[in-house]
Amino acid sequence: MKKIVFLFYEGMTPLDAIGPHEVLSRLPESQIKRVAPQAGHRLITTDTTKLTLVAEYSLKEVSHADVLIIPGAREATTFEEKPEVLEWIRMIHQTTTWTTSVCTGSLILGAAGLLQGLPATSHWSVMDRLKKWGAIPTQQRVVETGKIMTAAGVSAGIDMALTLAAKIAGDDVAKRVQLGIEYDPQPPFDCGSVAKADPAMVKALLATFESRFEK
Repeated sequence: MKKIVFLFYEGMTPLDAIGPHEVLSRLPESQIKRVAPQAGHRLITTDTTKLTLVAEYSLKEVSHADVLIIPGAREATTFEEKPEVLEWIRMIHQTTTWTTSVCTGSLILGAAGLLQGLPATSHWSVMDRLKKWGAIPTQQRVVETGKIMTAAGVSAGIDMALTLAAKIAGDDVAKRVQLGIEYDPQPPFDCGSVAKADPAMVKALLATFESRFEK
C-alpha cells in the first residue's frame, strides 16, 4: 500500500493538488491522506476563495509518506515564517520515495532546505526566486533529480502525477489512468508558456502576479 500525502494549507491553489490527486488516487493499492497544519478536520480556503477543501489529518498525525505532494500558492514565498511546517516536510522527506511539488510549492521545498544545489522548476513568474534557496531554476514542465520532482505552474501537476504514476505502477497503469481521465490537451490558444506568449501579455500578467505574490 503506497501512502500518498498531500499538504493542504490556507490560500493554496486548488488545481495544484486536485490535478495530481485525481491521477494518483486511481493507482491500485494507494492510500491518500490530506494533511494540514491545524489539528482536526480542517476546512482549507483556497486562493480562489470560493472553493473549500478538507484535510482530515494534522501534521502531528502523519509521520511517514511514500509520496509527498506540496501544492503552491501566492503565500508560498512566506513559508520560512512557518518553521513547524518546514520541519514536518523535512521529517517526511526522510521517509519518502518521492518528494514533490507543483507550481510555487517548489519555493516551500526550497525553504525547507531540500533544493540546495538541485535543478528545479516553478511557476514562470517566480522562477528566479528559486535561487534564494540555492536551487538551479530550470525551464522544464517536470524536473526530476533523485527522489525530488518539481512541476511548473498549476496544470503541470497533472503531467508530474502521470510521471509518478508510471514510476510507481508502470507505464501501462499510467496510460490507463491518462485515458481514464481523458487527459489529451488541445487548448484553444497556443500561449500556455512564456516562450509562446506575446511579450506584451507576459509583461502585463507578470505585473499582476508581482502584486499578488508575497515578497
